[in-house]
Amino acid sequence: MFTVLSLLLLAGAHSATARIHSLKYFLTGSSQVQNLPEFVGVGLVDDVQVGHYDSNTKKAEPKQDWMLNATDSQFWESQTQNALGVQQSIKNYMEILKEHFNQTGGLHIYQQMFGCEYDDETGEVNGYDQHGYDGEDFISYDLETETWIAPTPKSFITKLKWDQDKAELAYIKNNLLQLCPFWLKKFLEHGRSSLLRTELPRISLLQKSPSSPVSCHATGFYPDRVMLFWRKDGEELHEDVDLGEVRPNHDGTFQMSADLKVSSISPEDWRRYDCVFQISGVKEDIVTKLDKDSVESNREKPTDVTTIIIITAVVALAVVSAVIGLIVYRRKKAQCPHLVSKTSISILFSFYTNMLHEDITSRLHSS
Repeated sequence: MFTVLSLLLLAGAHSATARIHSLKYFLTGSSQVQNLPEFVGVGLVDDVQVGHYDSNTKKAEPKQDWMLNATDSQFWESQTQNALGVQQSIKNYMEILKEHFNQTGGLHIYQQMFGCEYDDETGEVNGYDQHGYDGEDFISYDLETETWIAPTPKSFITKLKWDQDKAELAYIKNNLLQLCPFWLKKFLEHGRSSLLRTELPRISLLQKSPSSPVSCHATGFYPDRVMLFWRKDGEELHEDVDLGEVRPNHDGTFQMSADLKVSSISPEDWRRYDCVFQISGVKEDIVTKLDKDSVESNREKPTDVTTIIIITAVVALAVVSAVIGLIVYRRKKAQCPHLVSKTSISILFSFYTNMLHEDITSRLHSS
């Protein structure tokens, strides 16, 4: 199956110089799942999607611009035909599983993840082929023994059957350890400008309130092979530290945060702490000292309160002036009834006070 799928969805790689690259394929077959195609296949390298096919579009297509230069329309047409065959194979196998488990219908999902990892520094290669059914592990391939592992009694019958085909077992191993790394290296070469890059992050220290933890926030970095941690006097901290996950940004870069509880740290000891960012392929660490002056906060500042007081006084003065103006107007109207009507002055006064109210309200919220 890998021979067919290795040409189905092209994938790319991650970045930096010496690191582990991975080529993965995710296949999902489903029945009676609303708003989900009957079959979906995606190809990724280090979690960057570069190829896609689904049973609704019935078309295999690249997801990275550099793939357009590496392939042509005839290539993707052949991948579409291969995908149609894989789609039908998974559909047929799902019917076999339903019969095996005495399932007459309903919602069912079959998933497969397979691929390889390659360390471009040591040359070490590893491969995997894992299957799941209805949200549970179903069966997986063991490279060392060249046999299938059945984690549940339900999958044991499948293991016995698949273990009998020795030629297929050896074929899968060769594909995972030879063919997969071969294609991975090809994709790395084609997408070098995009995939083998390194982007350093912007580091910020953030704190919501004086009692809140200080968050060391790194964003805009690539690749996602990073480490972020807090130190005290040069020693890495594990207590009072909450480490977040690496999350993607909309532009293809990543972000990550590490929170340090500072409520028990005295002000004079703050500079004994620092935040350290490390990224694959870059030898020098990015170190940020814990300094109160460099911490961005949402706390109200005295100048903000002073500004609110001044605005309030201005509004009060404006209202008093408007009232005096209204009194003067009424006196003049008694002498000149043909001037502006009472309704017109009421509308003008209402508009003016509403405008001032909206202005001070917006300033209060912004503070």
